[in-house]
Amino acid sequence: MKSGPLDFKLVAQDGHARAGVVTTSRGTYETPCFMPVGTRGAVKTLSADDYDVLKPQVVLGNTYHLMLRPGADVVESFGGLHAFTGYDGHYLTDSGGFQVFSLAPKQDADGVTFRSTYDGSSHRFTPAKAVAVQEQIGADIAMVLDICPPLPSTPQVVLDATNRTHDWAQRCRDAHTRDDQAQFGIVQGGIDPQLRAQSAATIAAIGFEGHGIGGLSVGESREEMLPALAGALSELPTNKPRYLMGVGDPLNLIDSIALGVDQFDCVLPTRLARHGTILSSHGRQQLRRAENLLSDEPLDPLCGCPVCVRHSRGYLRHLHVVGEPTAARLLTMHNLGYVLRLVETLRNAIVAGQFESVAAELRVPWLGTSTRTHAPIVV
Repeated sequence: MKSGPLDFKLVAQDGHARAGVVTTSRGTYETPCFMPVGTRGAVKTLSADDYDVLKPQVVLGNTYHLMLRPGADVVESFGGLHAFTGYDGHYLTDSGGFQVFSLAPKQDADGVTFRSTYDGSSHRFTPAKAVAVQEQIGADIAMVLDICPPLPSTPQVVLDATNRTHDWAQRCRDAHTRDDQAQFGIVQGGIDPQLRAQSAATIAAIGFEGHGIGGLSVGESREEMLPALAGALSELPTNKPRYLMGVGDPLNLIDSIALGVDQFDCVLPTRLARHGTILSSHGRQQLRRAENLLSDEPLDPLCGCPVCVRHSRGYLRHLHVVGEPTAARLLTMHNLGYVLRLVETLRNAIVAGQFESVAAELRVPWLGTSTRTHAPIVV
């Protein structure tokens, strides 16, 4: 029997890697898990029927975009995000802070003033407003409003952003009223492992149901990201979910799960799909290459997703080259399917006590592809 809007149960641990079960007012989901990004109420090119095929356990929605279009009042009038979108699985909503700060808003101690990316209208966003909008939207898990400083930034800029994030986290907690909605705090601190640890301890002390780790995978090197991540994890409680925000490339997924992260989201798999890049057991591949013109092979012979079972590389290349919208949908299905299965495979390995060997094998096609994490992608 769980108490509160969310409960985390650790099922198995292998090294620092964790397999768990999260119970919410809606039901349960297993961790580690990858959450596809449905920014405006849909994963780009996909429908709720496609979710039924892919079976993601959690889908992410974005507060900033939903607040502006169609509006939180509209979503609430339909009965919340689940009824509005026709998807009854778990939803997590980002506060929209990353999108707001990408617009260079006017910032003060109480919040930010920014212009809509849709029509240029002026809007005011405060910690309490971020909470109120997410309560209207009705996601199962809501993120607090934080400040994500760009990297590189001076140590003082990072420290100021981290301290303000802490202040806003407490304000968000104080404003939270829905007892059926879990709330996650967010750790900041740039790439300084010590500051990350201090931020994690401060956020953990507020008493959230889970914790996000923001401001990483924004273009820093892996050698910078992983120690910063480890610093944050060292001070986060083991009995609550840990969510690394904005990470979805396979190598960083594997490395972060090895350190003890439970949840991830990223638009990278879907964005790559729309540009004809596929994720596979052979690494990252560009479908436009001439070698695929006459290929009757699937995108990945080891995949087994509906796209790989039914369609050839040659056919999918044709659809992509001529701009057929079906191509974006099918490649998105494949890329998300690959990432979801990758994380499921790693979870099974944790339960079996074989994480190290399985992770080492899964890393092979991705090692050496890049020494840097991907730059921020605003959607």
